[in-house]
Amino acid sequence: MPELPEVETIARGVDARVRGDSIVEVWFGSHREPFKTPAVRQARGLEGCSILSVHRTGKHIVCELGSGPANSKATAQWIVHLGMTGRLLVTTPEAELEPHTHARLALASGRELRFVDPRRFGRLEFRDLQREAGFRGPGAEPMTIGAEEFAALFRGRRLAIKAALLNQTLLAGVGNIYADESLFRAGLRPRRMAGRLARADLERLRKALREVLAQAIRRGGSSVSDYVDANGVRGFFQLEHRVYQRTGEPCRVCRTPIRRIVVAGRSTHYCPHCQR
Repeated sequence: MPELPEVETIARGVDARVRGDSIVEVWFGSHREPFKTPAVRQARGLEGCSILSVHRTGKHIVCELGSGPANSKATAQWIVHLGMTGRLLVTTPEAELEPHTHARLALASGRELRFVDPRRFGRLEFRDLQREAGFRGPGAEPMTIGAEEFAALFRGRRLAIKAALLNQTLLAGVGNIYADESLFRAGLRPRRMAGRLARADLERLRKALREVLAQAIRRGGSSVSDYVDANGVRGFFQLEHRVYQRTGEPCRVCRTPIRRIVVAGRSTHYCPHCQR
């Protein structure tokens, strides 16, 4: 599943290419699973709107829509959750239509914005901001959270710190890859009890998490499966993974073999020497 860096990379790429463009026609596929809002209502709301901006909130891509220039107030939102295998691509009408394409938004510029999702775990939602509240992520934003708020998230929690990092109601956007990589850089074992970690441990983790996410965004995310950005280009941060999916390989710091365990039902990778 695309995590925060991948979603951020896609959102930035889409924003750079379609900001200020207008939606002139919408086509949706026949499968019902991707539609959190009925397809008919989405099409009716989207057609004729200008795309004011595109940004990430948690693991969601939010398109701010309106009827005026880019600096006008948004009156609607189109919200895309990529699920396990979703892709949001900016292309041309002549480009080959991939299987499992569920949405095509024809733009005034001649481009198309397409949503492709083979496993259909992704979701598409439309919000009329004149009738309902704008979209907000379920948890805190890990890129900007402060030390006090971060420590408070885990206070008294009787669950493994890896499981806590994956809890989207606590931190929005962190998934398996970046939880493993952040815990390694913070020197913390994934099964440590979240509520028993010292304040210094949590501060190391907060900083490690921000640094890992920022570095992954700069490298275009991690392409460990079928992830590509808005232009169909793979990311490169997987080349810098220190523990994730490196079971049995030597740690890049101490040469101890990386171990794999299961925490909260997820494969978890760590160095038994560097992480305590």
